[in-house]
Amino acid sequence: MLLASTQTAAGAETYIRDTEIEADIQAMMAPIWKVAGLDPNALHIYLIQDKQLNAFVAGGQNEFINTGVILRAKTPNHLIGVLAHETGHISGGHLTRFQEAARNASIEGIIAMVVGAAAAVASKGSSGSGAAMLPAEGVAERAFLQYSVGQEAAADQAALSFLDRSGQSARGLLEFFQILQGEELLSGVRQDPYLRSHPLTSQRIEYVRHHVEGSRFSDLPDSEANIALLKRIKAKLEAFISPPSSTLAAYPEKDQSVVARYARAIAYYRIPQLDKALPVIDGLIRDFPKDPYFRELKGQMLFENGRIADAIPPYEEAIRLAPGAALLRISLAQAYIETNDPAMNKRAIAHLNDALRTEDKESGAWRLLATAYGRDNQMGMAALALAEEGLSAGKKKVAQQQANRAKALLPKNSTAYNRAENIHREAGERDD
Repeated sequence: MLLASTQTAAGAETYIRDTEIEADIQAMMAPIWKVAGLDPNALHIYLIQDKQLNAFVAGGQNEFINTGVILRAKTPNHLIGVLAHETGHISGGHLTRFQEAARNASIEGIIAMVVGAAAAVASKGSSGSGAAMLPAEGVAERAFLQYSVGQEAAADQAALSFLDRSGQSARGLLEFFQILQGEELLSGVRQDPYLRSHPLTSQRIEYVRHHVEGSRFSDLPDSEANIALLKRIKAKLEAFISPPSSTLAAYPEKDQSVVARYARAIAYYRIPQLDKALPVIDGLIRDFPKDPYFRELKGQMLFENGRIADAIPPYEEAIRLAPGAALLRISLAQAYIETNDPAMNKRAIAHLNDALRTEDKESGAWRLLATAYGRDNQMGMAALALAEEGLSAGKKKVAQQQANRAKALLPKNSTAYNRAENIHREAGERDD
């Protein structure tokens, strides 16, 4: 699991990148995305560490969801219903101006825009004063924060169609709306952000309720596979973001289920008590040798405790088992770079280039690639990677400066040289 913080107008927000959780949510959502006419491989899931209820779409086919929605979901159908509604906004092309504005923004920038604008709206709905706002707060509220009631109704209709066509119940969406309905009278600062950005009306709730009453899928239970996925997602999230003592109390030693063992391994590693964490994760690896994520966790445990050489084999095994997991390649590449071994460094370059084909907004990975190229004495490519980092992070001046530097070092008219020219142009075309 990778945690990254971005400073927003409302404070520091942490977003989470985790290969396993993202893949599991994508697996649950694939039937919805397919009937919506979207390519499941083209959509990204991003988690924001926040206990409040919120979800939104931004920057193209990116769905953002607060951990609060996941942890409060009693069934997979709750989570699927919420994201089916957000998928309705994508398929409906809602808030086009925001989507275009955010398409080139970094993930941190998108979160800052939305969270900052939500804070501005909350402050206006409260009796307090002096709440932090984004500089473009007025534009934020008008242009991309709040959906119209008509857009919300259209997204509801789309979600209900997607759920029916994929043979799933809409009861989870209705129950989510009922939770929100109970919060409508709360002040702006106490309301969940979802309610502020997605206006809820009694007509919308009645429309969904009417659909649930008439749909032949309403009483269809969640699949056993989805139930197991959500249970493991929630256990992993709670183990990473809650105090280890809470995790150990929730999953005592007498509970020998896979989920409990997984949660305890994470809690022990976070204390840190590696002498307790490693035997637990080794036991899970022994019992489930084809599961890449237990090996990933072992690699993370060892790497973060300074055992770089020991971390490499489990990371390599994780990638062998999940070759398409770009985030795993980034983690392994970091371990390779930290060995200070030139041969390992070359491997890092290969893995990072592969990962960045799909994770080009991960500015930290571009920084790692720049480091690896620098250590390999490929200074032109290092500058190009720094230009990519600047572009992905929304730092246009840095992007242009490093692109110029790359052009001065790279063979003219080479693929890399042409990419540097394109970065310089793209950065110049972006708004400040």
